[in-house]
Amino acid sequence: MFDTAIPLFGALPGGPEMLIILLIIVLLFGANKLPKLARSTGQAMGEFKKGREEIEEELQQMEGSSDDSTEDTTTTSPSTSTTSTQTNNEATEQSSN
Repeated sequence: MFDTAIPLFGALPGGPEMLIILLIIVLLFGANKLPKLARSTGQAMGEFKKGREEIEEELQQMEGSSDDSTEDTTTTSPSTSTTSTQTNNEATEQSSN
């Protein structure tokens, strides 16, 4: 029915468009400030990556601790049930005596 897909944000800029964008950036910031701008952008990207990795590590630790607590509760649940059953049996024996 529909042969073509319409992109949501339009087409990404290609070669000639990227050159025009680069030229506009040079005109706006000047050739002297471009290395400083690139350096600060790189530092910001590094900080962002570092923060993302820290958050991923925290999530993995939280998942690991929740898995451990789940295993602990399943391990302790049968012993608790057994204790309750033993207590009920003892109460029944005492009432029949």
